[in-house]
Amino acid sequence: MAFVIAASLMILAPAAHAVPSFNEVREDWRASDWILLDRHGAALQRLRADPSARRGDWVTLEAVSPAFRQALVLSEDKRFYAHSGVDWRGVAAAAWGNLWHSRTRGASTLTMQLAGLLDDDLRPNTRNRSVTQKIGQAATALWLERRWRKDEILEAYLNLVPFRGELVGLSAVSQTLFGKLPVGLDARESALAAALLRAPNASASRVAQRACGILREMGEPRECDGLDGYAQLVFARPANVVMRDAVNLAPHYARRVFSAGHPPPGTSIVSTLDAGVQRMAVATLTQTLREMNVPGRRRNVQDGAVVVLDNATGEVLAWVGSSGELSAAAQVDGVTSLRQAGSTLKPFLYAQAIAEKRLTAGSLLDDAPLDLPTGGGLYIPQNYDRQFKGWISARTALASSLNVPAVRTLVMVSPRRFAQTLVALGLPLTESGDYYGYSLALGSADVTLLSLTNAFRALADGGRASPIRERLTPPASARHGSSAAEAAEAHDIAAKQVFTPQVSFIVADMLADRHARTRTFGLDSPLTTRFWSAVKTGTSKDMRDNWAIGFSRRYTVGVWVGNADGAPMWDVSGVTGAAPIWHRIMEVLHRHTQSPAPVAPSGVVRQAIHYSGDVEPAREEWFLDGTAQSEFALAAMSTAAPSGPMWRIAGPADGTIIALDPDIPPERQRVWFRVAAAWPAGAWWRLDGQRLGASARIAWLPWPGRHTLELVDAKGAVRDTVRFEVRGATLRDGARMRNAGR
Repeated sequence: MAFVIAASLMILAPAAHAVPSFNEVREDWRASDWILLDRHGAALQRLRADPSARRGDWVTLEAVSPAFRQALVLSEDKRFYAHSGVDWRGVAAAAWGNLWHSRTRGASTLTMQLAGLLDDDLRPNTRNRSVTQKIGQAATALWLERRWRKDEILEAYLNLVPFRGELVGLSAVSQTLFGKLPVGLDARESALAAALLRAPNASASRVAQRACGILREMGEPRECDGLDGYAQLVFARPANVVMRDAVNLAPHYARRVFSAGHPPPGTSIVSTLDAGVQRMAVATLTQTLREMNVPGRRRNVQDGAVVVLDNATGEVLAWVGSSGELSAAAQVDGVTSLRQAGSTLKPFLYAQAIAEKRLTAGSLLDDAPLDLPTGGGLYIPQNYDRQFKGWISARTALASSLNVPAVRTLVMVSPRRFAQTLVALGLPLTESGDYYGYSLALGSADVTLLSLTNAFRALADGGRASPIRERLTPPASARHGSSAAEAAEAHDIAAKQVFTPQVSFIVADMLADRHARTRTFGLDSPLTTRFWSAVKTGTSKDMRDNWAIGFSRRYTVGVWVGNADGAPMWDVSGVTGAAPIWHRIMEVLHRHTQSPAPVAPSGVVRQAIHYSGDVEPAREEWFLDGTAQSEFALAAMSTAAPSGPMWRIAGPADGTIIALDPDIPPERQRVWFRVAAAWPAGAWWRLDGQRLGASARIAWLPWPGRHTLELVDAKGAVRDTVRFEVRGATLRDGARMRNAGR
C-alpha cells in the first residue's frame, strides 16, 4: 500500500509546482473586517465586511503562545519536525488499520493539511478524504517541505485552518472564544482550541474530553479539573461577539467612511482621526455624562457627541457619535443627526449685521419685551432666564446670549438674507428664511453637529467656509512637505469667503470676552479657558438639545448632549451640559499647544468708547474701518403729553393672534400691554370689562380665547380699543376658565 502511494507521489509531484510561495500566501491573506486607521497608522475600528467567515489579522508564529504550538503539534502531527512532509510511519500504520478495518488516525500531517487549505481540489468535501486527495496532499506536502521552512508551514496553517463555525484562523478563535490575542493562550485554552481541529462542530463535552487528552500529553493533567464546565461556558458565547483586537474607538465614523465605497474585506483606510485625541474625547464624554447622572442629581442625559477639527486644514481629528454603553440608541450617530441649533446661530447673525454695517460691537440694543406681529400670530421672544437687561451693547448681547437683542438684529438683517448666509456656511437648511421667520435668530432650524462645528471653524479661519477632510493618503507620518502643501492648496481652492477676516476677528473677539458674558454666565464658568478661545452655547426648546461650540487658534471643538429619542433633559443649561465637556477637551488639547489671542487684521481699528448714563462701563472696542465712534447715547424721551399718540395702544396690535409657546410653562409667559407715547395722567387698563392696572407697560398672564383691551381715561371714557386672540395655552384650574368666560 505504501509502495502504491509512493509511486503515485512521483507521478503527481510536477502538479505541486502550482502551489504559491509563503510570501504570496501571506500577502493574499485578507481579514474579514474593514480596518479604520488613524492618521499615524494605528487601528481605530474594525467593521465586519465578510459575513461568510470571521478572520482576524495574520498572526506570526512569534505572536502565538508556546502552549498552543505544543498543543497543536501533539494533537495533529507529533513527528512534524522530523518528517519531510509525509509521515511514512503514519502511512504504514494507517494502511494496516484500513486493511483490518480498525479505527486509527489517518496519516495526514500538518503539511498535508496545509496543502488541502491551499488547493481547493485537495480539500475534502466530506468527512472522509478520498485516496486521490490523500495522494495529492502528500505530493504537495513534499513540494512544500522542500521550499518552505517548518516555521512558515506552521504559521500558514494556524492562520488558514477553520476551527469552528465561521471562525477561520487562530486569531479569530482566540479572540472570539477566549477574549485574548493568541500570544496569551494558556494550556487549557490551547488544548480546547487544538481539540476543535479534529471535530470543529462537536459538543462542548466531546471537545473537553479530547482537550483533556491533549493536556495529559502536555504534562498538564491538573488542567482537566472543571474543563467540561469551562468548555460549556466558552462555547455558549454568542457567535457575533466582537473580537478583542477590534478596537471600538470610532464605529460611526468607520461606517460613514466604508459605506461610501464598500471596499473588499481586509481593506484598510487611513483617516484623519488622531487615536489619542479620539480616545480622550470618548473618555471625556462618557465620564462627564456619568457625573451628570449620579444618584441625587440625575439630569436625564444619556447621549452625546463630539467633533474636533483642525482649523487650518479642516481635518477631522475626533468623531464621537454617541455615548456608547450609556446610550439606549448607541447606533445613532449624533454627529450627523439633525437637531435644533438653539443660540449657536447667533454669532453668524451678528457677523452679518456687522458686515452690513447695521451694527458695531459697541452698538446699543434694547433687551426689553418685544412683540412682533407675524402671519401666524404674535412672536414674543424671551431670554433664557426670563429676565430683561435693558439697553446693552451688541458685544454683551452676543456673549451673554440674550434672545431679544438677537431678534432685533434679525429684524435689521431679515430672515431671508440670514438663511442664505447660513447655507453658505454649509448648514443644511431645507427651507427659506421666511419659513423660519424671526425664530431663526434663536436657532429654530435643524442642523448637524458636524455642519455647525465646521461653520464655527469658518470664523476661526478668517471667514472662509471649506469642506472637512476625512481621509489621508498616505498616513500623516509618511507625508512629505509637498503633500502637505498640496493639501493646503486644495483647502484654499475649496474655501468660500462668507465673512471678511475683519468681521470674523471682531465676532471671535466678542465670543472670547469673558467679561461680556458675565450678565448670563458669570466670570467663572466652563466657557473660560486659561488660553485664548471663543465659544458659544445653545439650548433648544424644551431642553432637548444642548450645545457648546468653540475654537482656539488651532482647533474647533463641537459638543452636543441630549437624548437620541428626543426626551427633554432635567435642569441642564448651556454651562452645565455640553460646556464642561467642551472645556475639558480644550484643556487637554492645549496642554502643550499655545493659543495666543489673534492679531487684528488690517481694516480693523481699536477705539476707546464711552456710554452716557453708565449703560455699560467705558472700554476699548474693535470697529471696521469707517464705523468707529467714541460716544454711545440714548435719545432722550420727551416728557410732554401729546394730545394724539398718548391715547393709542401700541401693543398688542388690533387683530393680533398670540400663539403661546407650548415648551414654556404657561405661568412663565406674559403679554405686554403698552401705549404709544407717555402715560396719560389718570389712565388705566381694562381687559374684558375688568380693571387691570394703571402703568405705561403692564404684563398680563394670558389665557385662551378672544379678548378686548381698552385704554380708559380718568373720567371712565374709552380712548382706544384693540381686540386680540390667545391660542395654545393649557387651562389647569376652573377659576381661570370662569374668568375667561369661554
